[in-house]
Amino acid sequence: MNNYRKAYKLLNSSKSMEIKDTLSQKEVFSGWEIPEITGNSSSLSDLSDIGRGKLEALKTSVSEINKMISEREKLSELVFKEAEKMKTEINNFLLENEGNFAADLDPRDLVREKNDLRHKKIQVGELQLNEKISAWKDIALLKKELRETERQLTEKQDRLNTMNRILGE
Repeated sequence: MNNYRKAYKLLNSSKSMEIKDTLSQKEVFSGWEIPEITGNSSSLSDLSDIGRGKLEALKTSVSEINKMISEREKLSELVFKEAEKMKTEINNFLLENEGNFAADLDPRDLVREKNDLRHKKIQVGELQLNEKISAWKDIALLKKELRETERQLTEKQDRLNTMNRILGE
């Protein structure tokens, strides 16, 4: 019982070298091993596996966020191109049918139709502007999340490296 108290005091005092010496003398626990201290490799690998799992999850998160940023940029570009296409089609329609409008419609209806098409063109321009703003906000939030995840990943990697150095000694 006296040796047990000595080992307990050593454990609480965080003097790992003294603990290892005491345990190696087999005075405290005959036939017992404390894998966290004696260096039992299966338990040490279990500890590092726990850290590696979290690291892999964070690495996956980083790659997913990067992919989401890329996809959001592509979506924004696609919406912008489609809106440009619509504006071009409206302009082409107005130019091609300039003479046809005059023959088919009352002058007041002609002006109203042209104004409606111009209004649609303005709405498409507003859609483009809103898409640019929305994309910028979305990407900014994703980048903020990416920075946070990368920070966590770096911290976990540093902790795992420190733990491996400590356990390796």
